[in-house]
Amino acid sequence: MLYENLLKVEPKKSIVHELEEALENKPILKDTLGEILHIFAPLHIRLSQIDTANVDKKGNVKLTIPQHRDVTIPLKPTESKKLVDKLNELIPKEKARELERYIGERSLRRDAEREKEMARTRFLSGLSEIPSPEGVLEAEKEAEEHIEVEERKHHH
Repeated sequence: MLYENLLKVEPKKSIVHELEEALENKPILKDTLGEILHIFAPLHIRLSQIDTANVDKKGNVKLTIPQHRDVTIPLKPTESKKLVDKLNELIPKEKARELERYIGERSLRRDAEREKEMARTRFLSGLSEIPSPEGVLEAEKEAEEHIEVEERKHHH
């Protein structure tokens, strides 16, 4: 199944499926081995992870995924072409969305660090005299505590 940001490959007669069925009565083994097998045959692939989608010489869909082994999906050539065309339409959009999310999260972290530093500066500049080195450490500790209290107020 193809979604806007995910490709779900549900192999009916693959070795992974056969092994999972064989392990049905052994939940611990099924969970452990299932996780290991999914490393080699991912069943849920985020479109942002796919480098390329092509139709191979046999007419199957071939996906290049850097963090996994390449995935081949056996389909009829006409179905393969439709899926590859749709993937090649959606993959760049999802990669762009993923990049925007990453940049946004990074910007939020940077803003939070900047605000924390500004709060520390405001707190330390409020001191009326120049403290000793021990006093500086104590003032910084107080500033950290003050910042944590302020952050808790904003989160609640």
